[in-house]
Amino acid sequence: MFDISALDLARMQFAFTVSFHIIFPAFSIGLASYLAVLEGLWLWKKEDRYMEVFNYWKTIFAVGFGMGAVSGVVMAYQFGTNWSVFSDKAGPVIGPLMGYEVLSAFFLEAGFLGIMLFGQKRVGAKLHFTATLMVAAGTLFSAFWILSVNSWMQTPVGHAMNAQGQFIPDDWMAVIFNPSFPYRLVHMVLAAYLTTAFVVGAVGAYHLLKDKANENARLMFSMALWMAALVTPLQILAGDQHGLNTLEHQPAKIAAIEGHYENVTGAPLILFGIPDNEKAEVLYPISIPRLGSLILTHSWDGELQGLESFPKEDWPNTFLVFWTFRIMVGIGFIMLFIGFWSLLRRYQGRLYDDRWLARAVTLAGPIGFVAVLCGWVTTEAGRQPWTIYGLLRTSESASPLVAAEVGTTLLAFIVVYFTLFGVGVYYMLRLMAVTPEKTPEKMETLKRATGMVSASSNLDDPKT
Repeated sequence: MFDISALDLARMQFAFTVSFHIIFPAFSIGLASYLAVLEGLWLWKKEDRYMEVFNYWKTIFAVGFGMGAVSGVVMAYQFGTNWSVFSDKAGPVIGPLMGYEVLSAFFLEAGFLGIMLFGQKRVGAKLHFTATLMVAAGTLFSAFWILSVNSWMQTPVGHAMNAQGQFIPDDWMAVIFNPSFPYRLVHMVLAAYLTTAFVVGAVGAYHLLKDKANENARLMFSMALWMAALVTPLQILAGDQHGLNTLEHQPAKIAAIEGHYENVTGAPLILFGIPDNEKAEVLYPISIPRLGSLILTHSWDGELQGLESFPKEDWPNTFLVFWTFRIMVGIGFIMLFIGFWSLLRRYQGRLYDDRWLARAVTLAGPIGFVAVLCGWVTTEAGRQPWTIYGLLRTSESASPLVAAEVGTTLLAFIVVYFTLFGVGVYYMLRLMAVTPEKTPEKMETLKRATGMVSASSNLDDPKT
């Protein structure tokens, strides 16, 4: 009815499912590490508030982890249904890497998740902390392998071609640690930490606005803003290095991101405009002279390639990557501003008294997810028209399906995803709306069960 090809529908379906999927691992990676830090501080400082906040976020983590696992499985099936040619040609390389992710990451997470969620009163405190560390490590291992796969598709090295036209591994170390992998891994992990920090900070700020004296809300708020203040500058630096790496290996993507259609010496930084591939120009540009060359080449007179250096059939969707990149960068500077604002208020001793800061952090709660989605769109749409950059086109990777078949499954995914994951997100928001209260009775029971104190200890004694 809409005259959309099976290839376009397959791309839409993968974009839809991966967009749903990525928000949950991004949250799980950061939240698992946050839980490990909280429990470690509880063991070290013996302060109940750390374990109370741990228990508050533990259930939320479980729900997010479950939705991430389910959405990931569905997404992986599409390699066989909609992208069978890609799976056949790239399977000898990406198949083992995906298998390593399951063996070293998912099994680690799943194996220790039950102990972390339900074992507090059944195992010792140190063993429980070990389980939490293993879950956190599992999320990082998962990011390691998935990003290795994606990075190899962006900068493919270490492979050869067999007689059947398949990519086969020639040097596994080169495949895994391909040229763009270290930059993508650091950038993604830091993005996950910042995404989680702003969610935790938003929940803490929301409850502080209702009760400024809430000790557990203060802890969430303070820890989240430390993360924003310290990690955001590192993320901006990591993003700059990632951009330089992309310029070296995917110059067409950088040309689209920057909006440069012609080769330019002393290129301006185009802040805003409307890229038009048909006219091969950016309409109504607002730019800063020479700053583009300074950022990307570290020279006022540096030369940047424009899209004219590449065949037009190899141009990505310039309008899309131009704007998603700017949204991502804009959000990064919002995070930086909030982090510096919090440092000023912390220095003044007014961190918990500035209601405007609390309101800003509450509103900023979801911006990390928007930045992650925009970053992935920039990365993946900027790679087009290739699935394996420079070697295998997207149009050559799809399964021989008709549009009606792909369209039917796309509609089914839309209905199911919005229903199931909508309910899951709603439940998580309901959990976040619960006030993080002090629970001295539960903490006393937990301490005795985990051996933190003996049953005969006087817990009212400050020394105890």
